[in-house]
This record gives sequence, C-alpha cells and structure tokens, in this order.
Amino acid sequence: MSYIEEFLIQDIILVLLTYTYVFMTILIPVQLKKRDKITKFTARKIVHLMAGLSVLSTPLYVWSWWSVVIAGSLTVLVLMSSKESKVKKLKELYDSIGEEAEEKVGFLQGPFHYCLSILILVTIFVIFAPHQLYFPIAGILIMIISDTLASIVGKRWGTAQLKFSWTSPRTVQGSLTMFVSAFFLSLGSFYFFGVLNPVTQEVLTIELVFLYALITAILATLIEVISPSTWDDITVPIGTTFIIFLLTLI
Repeated sequence: MSYIEEFLIQDIILVLLTYTYVFMTILIPVQLKKRDKITKFTARKIVHLMAGLSVLSTPLYVWSWWSVVIAGSLTVLVLMSSKESKVKKLKELYDSIGEEAEEKVGFLQGPFHYCLSILILVTIFVIFAPHQLYFPIAGILIMIISDTLASIVGKRWGTAQLKFSWTSPRTVQGSLTMFVSAFFLSLGSFYFFGVLNPVTQEVLTIELVFLYALITAILATLIEVISPSTWDDITVPIGTTFIIFLLTLI
C-alpha cells in the first residue's frame, strides 16, 4: 500500500469518526428532549458544548480540506433545520433546541451562526495559515465552552449587570467566567498544538503561549460583552481570532 493510500484511508476513518461523533452529540440531546428528560435550554447547551469539539480533529487531516467539507455540510444541515422543514429529523432538531427569539426567523439562527463561524475560520486558515490552526481552534473553543459557561453562570449567579441598549444584559459574574475559561482554553490550544504538536503546526514558545492566551481571553470577553446575543456566535470567535492573529503579524 502506498503512502497516498495510507493517508487517504487515515483521513476517511477520521472523517467517519468525526461525523459519527457530531451526529451523536446532536441526536442524543434531541431524543432526551423529546422524552422530556431534559429542558430545551439544556438540550441546546449540550449540542452547543459538544458538537463543535469536532474541530479538534482539524490539524490531524493529511488533506486539511476535509475539515472544510465537514463544517460546510453541517452548516447547510443546520440551515435546513426549521419549523417548516419537510425532513422529520431536521424539524425535530428545531423543535428540540430552537429558542423563542428564533421563532421570527423560523430557523436555528444561533446554531447556524455557530456553524458558519467554524466554517469561515477553518476555511480561511486552511487556505492562508494551515500551520497556525491553533488560532481558530482557540476562538472556536471559546465560542463553544466559554460562552456556554458564561451563560450558565450569568443566569444562575449573575447579579451585577452590564447593560447596553443593543444587546441583552450581561453580568459581571458571567463575564469573569468568560475571561477565566477563555484564558485556559486558549492556553490549552496554543500549548497543545503549538508546543506539543510541532509536526503539523508552527512552533510557539511558552512565553508566546501565555501572551497569546491572555490577549485572546481579553479580546473574547470584551467582544462578548458588546455583542448582540443573537450574533455573538459570529462576533466572538471570528473577531477574537482575526484580531489576535493580525496582532502577531505586527
């Protein structure tokens, strides 16, 4: 077997595993919601928290465009998930995790923005900076995990509010959670892919890892505070990733 065939088989196996993982993280919460085992809020947060972790496979592909194919197909799938969908499973997805604010648009606007952000970031970096994928991975992990944690903490323990006329109120407790979690997630992304995995990614020093993580966490928190809640799945990962990346070029 040639090296090309080995790499192709390796990629195909990884693609199948990634799709299986993503569909399981969507189908299980949907089924639990249908049986009233969990609330719609919980189902949505589980999907939000788990499905996007598939982005961690991005640096592992020999042909990195597989990650673009996966992100693109899932973006289309989510866009088709609406209250008017003729496909039963897609309508069930909308009914299980759709928010009241999405009733007006009729589709999963938040999850669509979530998928679109991943697609945009992965595509741009696969084209222009395939050896610095720790930047989009950090931004996506912040959207996936930090935003979820900030929402949960803000709803349960948030008391001091940060109000802006164009967005729903944020809380100091939620924003602090956003900052701390964003710092550690960025630290993990830069360290794991920039220090421990120098084969496919450009090497980073420990000093740069901490500096990039701190700046990324600050940017993510500030952008999240001023972003409209229906758009923060786009503004936070894309804004954070591109600003920190551009700063490294100065």
